[in-house]
Amino acid sequence: MAVTQLPPMALAAAPGDGGATQGILRRQALRESAARTYARVLPIVPVRARGMTVEGADGRRYLDCLSGAGALALGHNHPVVLDAIRAVLDSEAPLQVLDLATPVKDAFTDELFATLPPGLASRARVQFCGPAGTDAVEAALKLVRTATGRDGLLAFSGAYHGMTAGALVASGGAPADGVMAAGVAAAGVTRLPFPYDYRCPFGVGGERGAELAAHWAEKLLDDPKGGALHPAGMILEPVQGEGGVIPAPDGWLRRMREITAAHSIPLIADEVQTGVGRTGAFWAVGHSGVEPDVMVLSKAIGGGLPLAVVVYREDLDVWPPGAHAGTFRGNQLAMAAGAATLAHVRQNNLAERAATVGGRMLERLRGFAAGRPQIGDVRGRGLMIGVELVAPEAGFAAGAGVAPTGAGPVANPDHEASPGGTTPYEISPYEASRYEASPGGGAPYEASPGGAAPGGTAPCADAVRTAAPPAAPVLAAAVQQECLRRGLIVELGGRHGAVIRLLPPLTITDEQTEAVLDRLTDALDASIRTAGTHSRELPPTAAPFASPSTGDHR
Repeated sequence: MAVTQLPPMALAAAPGDGGATQGILRRQALRESAARTYARVLPIVPVRARGMTVEGADGRRYLDCLSGAGALALGHNHPVVLDAIRAVLDSEAPLQVLDLATPVKDAFTDELFATLPPGLASRARVQFCGPAGTDAVEAALKLVRTATGRDGLLAFSGAYHGMTAGALVASGGAPADGVMAAGVAAAGVTRLPFPYDYRCPFGVGGERGAELAAHWAEKLLDDPKGGALHPAGMILEPVQGEGGVIPAPDGWLRRMREITAAHSIPLIADEVQTGVGRTGAFWAVGHSGVEPDVMVLSKAIGGGLPLAVVVYREDLDVWPPGAHAGTFRGNQLAMAAGAATLAHVRQNNLAERAATVGGRMLERLRGFAAGRPQIGDVRGRGLMIGVELVAPEAGFAAGAGVAPTGAGPVANPDHEASPGGTTPYEISPYEASRYEASPGGGAPYEASPGGAAPGGTAPCADAVRTAAPPAAPVLAAAVQQECLRRGLIVELGGRHGAVIRLLPPLTITDEQTEAVLDRLTDALDASIRTAGTHSRELPPTAAPFASPSTGDHR
């Protein structure tokens, strides 16, 4: 994952604030670590917040589509969260109890189990971890290695699982300048291709690309010389967040469940960012009906306060006492806030509302993208939305980036073609529109040797797909700053920091939804007009900006 160098935003005091904002920001820059991220591109000093609105020390107000990197399912200072916290404080209950049992912890566990996939909930165990998602990832990896007696791990390109050693190894990119954390190597991790329609690793995209990715994983595990014989587990995100908001196709996710079950490999679902209604289902695995063996949960489950857990099948619960511990795994305020959040989302059908509002946002953004080639792709699930920006004219000579006529669906000769027969996937009209037929016309992709193309379409050996244009990280940075000037906070992500990410709270109103879309589309148009996308090169004076993998801060 490449690191992007982006120009800093000038720090200017707003009229009437007496320079207080500028002074605070300057002191932060002088005293805080060079590893800080958001502060480099969002030079604001929040002093008040409610719901989706954040007010800075200079009096400016912003609509927050960052939501604490997805941790604030109900937005800032929601009444049910504040009431739950006040109740614990007023009760004089202990605030920190290690892993002792308390009524607050018992209530949180009840609420959590009520939301889990039924098959898992009926036979689940929960491990309370240190208060960050990355520690829960570490616990999950330790758990499956202990339970299976094996050491290897299957992980995916584009993944992000956290900033500690094991989580970094499982992630698809390094945090800074292409260098892994000191002493950390990727030994024992086998990297698999993640279905990415817009930039398909097989050069075909759509459901066909997902089928090939599943076939790759299956054949690798069946191959005694494949280098991944019988790993301890497979870890994946149902929607890759930091990787660029890339939803896993439901059919592909079901195939991963089938493949791991057939090989007795525990399947770990990292739902740190996708959970608690974010994607339009309470847990993102619910879209596919998949029940993983292990679920890694954090962010929104604490109601905005630090909390992380691992939930897993009871037969995996074989590690000894103290195998995974942490002083702050007994955070009572976070458990109270988390129980209140889980209950509010469940009782008020906020996951369903996220699906409805997110669908409306995607529809409008896709309509806006038409005729604007700088907007390469608009994708997402629920209120987890990504807009990938590209430089459409950069590096494309006549015919460059297009599969040669007559080529099969696999552009890379090192990849193995899918087995003969009809594909189990269907292609949607949206995906079909992304394919470009050769002069002879025909189906969107070549049929496999033993069968017809999806839906009975006649085979076409000449189907081609244009390659996606290069990413435009400078344009994305410009859009982020134009959004900020319009009072909208957005996140960047993706392989090259070229994806505008929206993570609004599930409580976003219809009026706020329209305001977000108006400000974002205005910012996009302004950036396209003024910044342009003629160069992918960054200015030599640009200040360092964090890799997308560092934005999540688990």
